[in-house]
Amino acid sequence: MVAGLTAAAIVVVGVLAYQASANAPDSVASSSSTPKASASAPASAQPTAKPKPTKDALAVPADSGTGERVVYALKDRRVWLVDADGTSLRTFTVMPSPVSPPPDIYQVTSRSGTVQGSDGVPIEHVVRFANVDDVAVGFSAAQDGSMEPPDPTSKTGGVRMKRADGNAMWTFATVGAKVVVVP
Repeated sequence: MVAGLTAAAIVVVGVLAYQASANAPDSVASSSSTPKASASAPASAQPTAKPKPTKDALAVPADSGTGERVVYALKDRRVWLVDADGTSLRTFTVMPSPVSPPPDIYQVTSRSGTVQGSDGVPIEHVVRFANVDDVAVGFSAAQDGSMEPPDPTSKTGGVRMKRADGNAMWTFATVGAKVVVVP
């Protein structure tokens, strides 16, 4: 009886192993078209495919410095609020303005609770950190929650975000806070 149970268990394991290999992704499953190592070649001489490290799209950019800071990635249209240990407390997408600051390290120079944006939209939680050709550049949220693309021919510096993100920015980025702009 024990021999019969053992044989049945071996058959079940074999069937499960076959099913697993048949459903495994190509990167894991072995292929019959893969050349076999010759009997004389050591196993270490065979090339092995090294898995490519995957980049976490939401990770704080490596070239953004250290310490507590706001990181603004121009190309990614994304902002990170980073604590002193380098941990991202929050990240979110933004709608860039037609006037963008060059990559560099800035400081928050002024803030306004509610004002009229240079595009005529009522905005809140304005956090200014740069000036480019006499245009103030800063983060803000439209009071109506919109993040419409700005007129590309206008000379505005408002980097728009959702209201909840604007609230987080307002709490985090006080006057003097570091803002790192990366490409």
